[in-house]
Amino acid sequence: MKKIIFVSIILSILTIHFACQKQSKPASEGKEMSERIAQFVETEIRYDESLLDERQKEVVKSLYFAGKIIDELFLEQVYASNTQIRAGLMKENTAESKLKLKYFDIMFGPFDRLLEDEPFIGDKDKPLGANFYPEDMTKTEFEQWLNEHPDDRAAFTSEFTVIRRDENGLVAIPYSEYYKDKLAQISDLLLKAADFADNPSLKKYLLTRSAALASNDYFQSDMDWMDLKDHAIEVIIGPYEVYEDKLFNYKAAFETFITIRDPEESAKLDKFAALLRDIEDNLPIPDQHKNFDRGSESPMVVVQEVFSAGDTKAGVQTLAFNLPNDERVREAKGSKKVMLKNIHEAKFNKLLKPIAGVVLDPEQLSLVTFSGFFNHTLMHEMSHGVGPGKITLDGRETEVKKELKETYSKIEECKADVLGMYNNLFMIEKGIYPAEFEQEMYATFLAGIFRSIRFGIDEAHGAGNAIIYNYLLAKGAYIYDSEAQKVKVNFDRIEAGIRELAAELLMIQAEGDYQAAVKLIETYAVNSASVSALRKNLKHLPVDIYPVFQIEKQFVKK
Repeated sequence: MKKIIFVSIILSILTIHFACQKQSKPASEGKEMSERIAQFVETEIRYDESLLDERQKEVVKSLYFAGKIIDELFLEQVYASNTQIRAGLMKENTAESKLKLKYFDIMFGPFDRLLEDEPFIGDKDKPLGANFYPEDMTKTEFEQWLNEHPDDRAAFTSEFTVIRRDENGLVAIPYSEYYKDKLAQISDLLLKAADFADNPSLKKYLLTRSAALASNDYFQSDMDWMDLKDHAIEVIIGPYEVYEDKLFNYKAAFETFITIRDPEESAKLDKFAALLRDIEDNLPIPDQHKNFDRGSESPMVVVQEVFSAGDTKAGVQTLAFNLPNDERVREAKGSKKVMLKNIHEAKFNKLLKPIAGVVLDPEQLSLVTFSGFFNHTLMHEMSHGVGPGKITLDGRETEVKKELKETYSKIEECKADVLGMYNNLFMIEKGIYPAEFEQEMYATFLAGIFRSIRFGIDEAHGAGNAIIYNYLLAKGAYIYDSEAQKVKVNFDRIEAGIRELAAELLMIQAEGDYQAAVKLIETYAVNSASVSALRKNLKHLPVDIYPVFQIEKQFVKK
């Protein structure tokens, strides 16, 4: 989760399926692949290994190898032919195939995530349901099956099943069965890590998560992850985000984050967790739609990323995450917000500052700050944990994500970004941030919009940012100078525009209004004239970082 971006090249459509025999290609094709790769600036991701003792280093080592298997699992989830295609590229071993292999590895498949999943190997379109469903299955077929077999609904809409065909029709197969061999390998590595984990809460999580991979029930291990305390290693591993399933947003993709806590930075965040109920109470919607039942623990931590794998590593790199997604866990314990500080620093220096220099009115350029960038991401992640989650429609208990279907990810990411600004205003009112932070926040976010939409307006984060930009532009909260091709914040109108959009998004979720979600996306998640012009001006800049993990040098044979 797909993506559109203007680039300086004309994409050639490859008409030969990868499995076919190698044929001659245009001389420009190698250059084209080089230009695609150049959109990702190689960046070393370092961490402070001195924060770990020798036993903790053994924990991290086992987790790293588990993460490598997560990469394989996710590759399989993305596209049924991925393993075959990658093996063919490695066998071919030409200069051209090496370029394709590198971009294939960045994208986790032959589809360009920056170009709405346009194929760059072969000419087949990526299935909307990735490899979670039969490639030829339609939404109509799926929904008709559930209408005729209502007892199958829970299994079919579960985040942790794949849908396949058998002699009787469609069938749901648990991840624990379908991916049994790879999950068993990961489970063993988690047990090995647990043997070296001296921290009781970390040991417990590793043990229960190992068991969850076999049982397909992640509830208890998610609860245990929320209870991690007094630990140096912050790790999450399993199936979580549903962005890859563009058919329904039902199926969770495998990912992992291996990180080390930054104790000094994390301590600063305790004051935000204490205000979570106040943040919920301050939302611009009627009280009956506010969610005071979610747990209030909601710990927040700042970490250094050691390694990431699977869904989170595909294409654009994650800045922070807010997990778990299970509403039962959120109601009991809230959710944990994990900020990846070294990734923030890399993206601010290598991406956001250069982008701001191109798109932003010079008079507001000095307002673009690392504090504005980092603190918005913090509040973005906090904002995922507030607002409607479980809802009641016509007496029926349901969840927002099930009612909004494939629109959910775009609406939810948009909500989190809008509330990121709205809630940071609340922090200013509370005296946590100084008054001058308001303008920094607005200007930095505006520049950041063009970092996000370069990932593609069809991608969840990019779509959410396009909605915000076009909506606030229509409200006069942003002002675009078509002659200078620069944009700026209208500080007189921005606060009202944010409040209005926040209320609209929250009510769509509170009422499970699928049609309203579709309309909002169709109206504002578009490549408008000013978006198009500004994106074109960014074509010479990298789109994102390509992480080169320090830990890889320790374990990967040269």
